[in-house]
Amino acid sequence: MSIRHSLLALLESGPMYGYQLRTEFEARTGGTWPLNVGQVYTTLARLERDHLVQAVSADAEGQQHYRLTDAGRQAVAGWFRTPVDRTAPPRDELAIKLALALTTPGIDVEDVVRRQRTATVQTLQDYTRLKTRADDAGDIAWLLVLDSLVFQAEAEIRWLDHCEARLVRYGAHRSEVTRTEAAATRTGHAETLSERAGARVSAAIKGGRR
Repeated sequence: MSIRHSLLALLESGPMYGYQLRTEFEARTGGTWPLNVGQVYTTLARLERDHLVQAVSADAEGQQHYRLTDAGRQAVAGWFRTPVDRTAPPRDELAIKLALALTTPGIDVEDVVRRQRTATVQTLQDYTRLKTRADDAGDIAWLLVLDSLVFQAEAEIRWLDHCEARLVRYGAHRSEVTRTEAAATRTGHAETLSERAGARVSAAIKGGRR
């Protein structure tokens, strides 16, 4: 999530101070991604350094307001025109967890998948209830955010179903490989014993002829 560009976009509405920007951001996104006010002021300081915002006179309560510069408006316009880059996806903790679970002794990967599916289904139900409330309130911005979260949860459930099916196939494949290797080992051992027995018989025959 780009806090930098989000703050710039909010400042299109007019000058604001840090706490006001935090409140406005959370209101427009339904509080889905809470912001730390310290992070807001740190970002504002960097934006001012980069000449994208400019500090204006403080109000009667001493709150320092910031407004967009022309460069800041151009940055906002460019952000909205530019598609979000998906070629470098963020780290997915769940995918990493499952990948490591496969190589960690004593971990039941299928149990990890089942527990996650249960949690994700619960989260999906929570999002669905929030959508009903947002729809009743006519909050289109929050509805769009919730739609995105619902689609992500639904996609995660489908992916977990796929993971479980793949693990079953993988387990069946490994079992078949193990059985094949065991059979080959037994066959090889039997052939070795047969060869040794044949060698002993042959040696006995030769000794008898002497």
